[in-house]
Amino acid sequence: MTKGARGPAPPDALVSMLEARTVALVGASPREGSFGHRLVTEVSKSTAPLDIHLVNPRYDEVLGRRCVASLDEVPAPVDLVLLGVPDAALETELGRAAARGDAGAVIFGSVHVPFPGDGLRARLAELARDAGMALCGGGCMGFVNVVHGLRAVGYVEPDPLPAGPVALVSHSGSAFSALLRTNRRIGFTLAVSSGQELVTTAADYLHYALDLPGTGLVALLLETLRAPDALRAALARAAEQDVAVVALTVGGSPTGRRMVSAHSGALAGDDGVWEALFDAFGVVRVSDLDEMLDTLELFSAGRRATPRPSGGGIATVHDSGAERALVADVAGDVGVAFAEISEPTRTRLAGLLDPGLEATNPLDLWGTGDNAREVFAGALTTLAGDDAVAAVALCVDLVTEYDGDESYLEAVLDAYSAVSKPMAVMSNVRSAIDQSVAGRLRAAGVPVLEGTRTGLLALRHLLDHGDGARLPAPRRTSPDRLRQARWMRRLGTGPLGGAEALALLGDYGIATARVQSVASRSEALEAGASIGYRIVLKTDEAGIDHKSDVGGVVLGIEDAEGLARSYDTLAERLGPRALVCESVPPGVELALGVVRAPGLGALVVVGAGGVLAELIGDRAVGLAPLDAVRARAMLDRLALRPLLDGVRGAPPCDLDAAVRAVVAVSELAAELGDGLEALDVNPVVCGPGGAVAVDALIVGCTDAVPSPS
Repeated sequence: MTKGARGPAPPDALVSMLEARTVALVGASPREGSFGHRLVTEVSKSTAPLDIHLVNPRYDEVLGRRCVASLDEVPAPVDLVLLGVPDAALETELGRAAARGDAGAVIFGSVHVPFPGDGLRARLAELARDAGMALCGGGCMGFVNVVHGLRAVGYVEPDPLPAGPVALVSHSGSAFSALLRTNRRIGFTLAVSSGQELVTTAADYLHYALDLPGTGLVALLLETLRAPDALRAALARAAEQDVAVVALTVGGSPTGRRMVSAHSGALAGDDGVWEALFDAFGVVRVSDLDEMLDTLELFSAGRRATPRPSGGGIATVHDSGAERALVADVAGDVGVAFAEISEPTRTRLAGLLDPGLEATNPLDLWGTGDNAREVFAGALTTLAGDDAVAAVALCVDLVTEYDGDESYLEAVLDAYSAVSKPMAVMSNVRSAIDQSVAGRLRAAGVPVLEGTRTGLLALRHLLDHGDGARLPAPRRTSPDRLRQARWMRRLGTGPLGGAEALALLGDYGIATARVQSVASRSEALEAGASIGYRIVLKTDEAGIDHKSDVGGVVLGIEDAEGLARSYDTLAERLGPRALVCESVPPGVELALGVVRAPGLGALVVVGAGGVLAELIGDRAVGLAPLDAVRARAMLDRLALRPLLDGVRGAPPCDLDAAVRAVVAVSELAAELGDGLEALDVNPVVCGPGGAVAVDALIVGCTDAVPSPS
């Protein structure tokens, strides 16, 4: 392994750091308001029995504890060194810790480099790796191990940090503090501000958290994708253990990517990589912190939704007709389905309603307001009892009631204790929430969702997770060794021509248009007679990847005369190499592709094909291998998906054929491995008779060799 490219610290070093019982604080200070003072104060709040050593040459004593001048004066190696020193002193102090054999360290400083190419971050990482140390940071807030009673933070955080099922790993220090300080009913097993992750990564913390007793939910806030193979393995473990993972990634936009690069010292993972990785392991992906918090609170309540039957979804109860319509509108925008409740449920609801109100879902329950507690509790329990209802929410503005009325609070508490399905209160106006009432609900275990859109998204995530949490990972099929060796040899000799590319696809079971490669007018005419008119003529000259952009495609050639004329014109403009292709019936055009992500392997891309491929950005990305279930789910995520069902009189496409094509591309990518540099199949024309690949660009690696068996 090359210098500077070593793996993370051994697991025993990570455990020693996160469960430390001996701690050295370098930079301890008695001066109130200083970082060194906060560091000593916060670590001293740990409930675990700690042997704490303070280090600062300016003081003999800090807050009643003996202080030594140097880390070298601490008598034995410690589990954890907290480096509360300026960036200029980091290399010296971390070097001392490494030489002593200390197990782990936290770098709070942002490790700003004086000028480009200074390499301070790389040198710090090398020091720690060479010594086998775990290293949290730089540019972090530290960590709190609630299970083991250790506070290794230099900033004032809640004390005690509430215990609960969430293991949090955040690249952002500010978001780390915000998530710890909310009014929510969210408790933690472990909370880590991992910062730049110079050595120890989110994947390492996640592996550790999955071994902690009580971890039932993971929250990740990630700016960059580091150690992708390790993160993939950690997410696979979480899925196997049925531990839900909620993830927020930032830096997906061009501006965001530049900001993340400047802040963290690493390039942001492309959004498609996140999509593929998270989709493969059932990770719940959120788009902002409010959505993350609503989702974490709902999942933390511990009530999971079961797989939905046909017509299943949520049920909501309202005290306002306008707000009921608002929730229905937003639910439609974010893809939340309302359950189709049964006639017996409608009958029972009708018995609760004032005259003129309709027994439906979503349900407007407000009439005279009489017996509000009994009416609302009855409606919630009745809806929860319907087999099609997966989760129930009381959607009211949880405002301060100046007349002291507690009907809503009491109704929810009555219903929550009477049913086992997920139930929540959702407010439409976050800023109007009466926090004392919300606190009483949360103390009883009832989640309070603090926004219409974010609350509905949280409910959707809960239902989606119930539907797909137990989806088994696709099994890798055994490669066809003869086929693999044949195409690996060919890929290693240079780019494939158009006819060869389609032949490769055909070898993997993908239906293709008939095609012949030609280099003269006479060859073109022979090919036309063989394939039969009507045909398409395309340039096949090397280096022309987008044929339509250069006028390199001639459609609808009906006879030999038209073919000869078209070939002569094309050859004169672009060169003699061309493809004579079968003309396939019109249909919905898809594009299929394969890209490779370092540490993750092949990603399969499916999206809009033809000229729309680069115009509308409609695509879904999956991590190979893919099975039919995941391939169909990728197609379902596309904006053009309704076209496959047929619109405005068009017949429905053979969706199963499109799914088989996606799975076949996944198999091709897995079998050819690193021998395949790029694959772009565009278009794949989908119609009632199947899915047919019409054109393909395939580039192999020149050093491609068959994968070992």
